[in-house]
Amino acid sequence: MTTTTPRSRLWRPAVAAGAAIAVIAGVAAASPEGKKAVPPPQLGLIAASGSVTLDSWKDDPGVYLDLGTYLTAGNSPFELRVTRKSYKDPVVATQVIRQGKKTETRKLPAGLVEDFSGLPGFLQVTVKDAAGRTVLNRTESFCPNNASGRIRPDAPSTSKYPESCPVNPFTLGSVWGVENGWAANTYAGYYSEPVALGVGKYTAKVSVTKRYRDLFKIADKPQTVKVTVRERGDEETGAGVASRSAGAHGSHTAGHASGHASGHASGHAAGNEAAQASGHAGHIAPRSPAPASATNGAGPAYNVGHGPHAPAPAALPWALKRQSLRAAQAGDGPGRTDGSRQAPAAQPLAKRPTGKAKVPNVPKPDLRSLPAYGITVSEGDGSAPDRDFLAFSANVWNAGPAQLVVDGFRAPGKELMDAYQYFYDASGKQVGYTPTGTMEWDPRPGHEHWHFTDFASYRLLKADRKETVRSGKEAFCLANTDAVDYTVKNANWHPYNTDLSTACGQENSISVREVLDVGSGDTYTQDLPGQSFDITGLANGTYYIQVLANPEKRLKETDLTNNSALRKVVLGGKPGARTVTVPAHGLVDAN
Repeated sequence: MTTTTPRSRLWRPAVAAGAAIAVIAGVAAASPEGKKAVPPPQLGLIAASGSVTLDSWKDDPGVYLDLGTYLTAGNSPFELRVTRKSYKDPVVATQVIRQGKKTETRKLPAGLVEDFSGLPGFLQVTVKDAAGRTVLNRTESFCPNNASGRIRPDAPSTSKYPESCPVNPFTLGSVWGVENGWAANTYAGYYSEPVALGVGKYTAKVSVTKRYRDLFKIADKPQTVKVTVRERGDEETGAGVASRSAGAHGSHTAGHASGHASGHASGHAAGNEAAQASGHAGHIAPRSPAPASATNGAGPAYNVGHGPHAPAPAALPWALKRQSLRAAQAGDGPGRTDGSRQAPAAQPLAKRPTGKAKVPNVPKPDLRSLPAYGITVSEGDGSAPDRDFLAFSANVWNAGPAQLVVDGFRAPGKELMDAYQYFYDASGKQVGYTPTGTMEWDPRPGHEHWHFTDFASYRLLKADRKETVRSGKEAFCLANTDAVDYTVKNANWHPYNTDLSTACGQENSISVREVLDVGSGDTYTQDLPGQSFDITGLANGTYYIQVLANPEKRLKETDLTNNSALRKVVLGGKPGARTVTVPAHGLVDAN
């Protein structure tokens, strides 16, 4: 059970940045008995360099141990499927072993993983100072999805695996992997804690812990790295804290969780100043159409880097990063602060549909809600200083098997766009559409894009499950902020529209396309008055936060019975100092 008191810092999700391919997530079958077992991947720990220099900043002391060590997969991919049947069941991990056309699975020991953020206690890191004294000795988790590049010229040019490990407390399924012939950075990035090391010389020893060496047949070959810690000041770069990342070597781009929050919540906020510009102010115009998806035809929804935290570290191999950087410098597309090119936006249809609307018998999305989380109470701001508000984060995700594709069309001079849902056959051909409400322009700072109305509704229910308060937030810019379950059929492990910088249009847009990919969800935090629940006049006691997808049932889905999720909360305290207690939801004890 978690109890919270009024606070200003918001829980913020970490999300994966987009890449350039779509993958169908299937479930591997175990090899028939009696057949020769598929050999496990050959894994190894290497160091890119024998020495590294780490920066400690005057205004933000402490260094992050990006020591340049990598886990390599030498003869086949290293792949794990991490799932839970329900929130009452523990998280379990299964290894998928692939060798050519042969595939087998093996269940990993119960309790090996506790959540979806990575393998806990994977690395042992020891740091000694110049005098040989041990100044740090700790274990660190490892996310196999921190792909950093190939180690062989004949390896696949791109990695099929996702690019970070999800940390949403209500994640249902994840895929982790190191591609055959690739290396994954063992540095935990944003998820790691800074280390207090003074300016000077050190020696770091990094090794895979015995538990994982035995489990995955990894040789006991620790890596030694000489470390130089230097102190730097912001005046050296001229860009201040926005020029560096506290935990991830990439753009901490703004999204629903930061841009829609009041004042961009604190925390590891490095890069947020730059992110505000890239995530909300620019709304970059489309440049080229998206390639057709093999399962949908709408193609990926394009943007890169939604959310305040990028994967750690940057996921693009240097060869691709250098190529995209050159393209950006040549004016062939917007760049990102990590040097990779901003993907072009998915093209909406140029004209309003003609002909008779119809809903064909083809695969459709399945919208589902996650229980609310990031639940806090706070006092009002300047517009409502004497009010108490219950803030929370909410996520609606798409369990597939098809993308949700919504296009908005604006008649000249009209304030609203007419919205249509589109449908595609197995070959990617558009085979139907239907009207599905409207899109409205939201001019408020931190928004400034087109919102699709009636996508979800947030309601506070009394103990008898009857509605008592409804959030005013019922219009959304759709984006794939969270990898909720990448084990479902047709899950796209590399969604494109993971931020707001190229989605949801500009004030002068004539049409907009918004897409929610299979396996991904869209998180919004509800911290502002008008979005959060006004609880000023509510009695203390038990309530339920309801997150309801597709409340008016205008969107066509495969299943309309699984759109609601409830989260129990207990309100207490006094006016101006209200509190909220959040009981565990099954095995998930996170407010």
